[in-house]
Amino acid sequence: MIPDLLANAAGLVSSYFEQVQSNMNYYWRKEEVLGKLDVQITSAYYQVRELAHSRNIPLRDAASVIGVAKTARACQERGWV
Repeated sequence: MIPDLLANAAGLVSSYFEQVQSNMNYYWRKEEVLGKLDVQITSAYYQVRELAHSRNIPLRDAASVIGVAKTARACQERGWV
């Protein structure tokens, strides 16, 4: 079963791809977008699954831990905290 946080991420990643295309004034074919999305979501799933198994926690909790850690790291790298 895929955690809701990870499933919803696919829509966010797709929106990001649309923004990138708009900023570059370049448009990818549908198959190219789906391929890029597949790579991103598959990678994220494997990260979540690995953390869940290593810490013996549910997939949803693992997805939350990864999300919070990435957000905290991005804030720190930007000097916000």
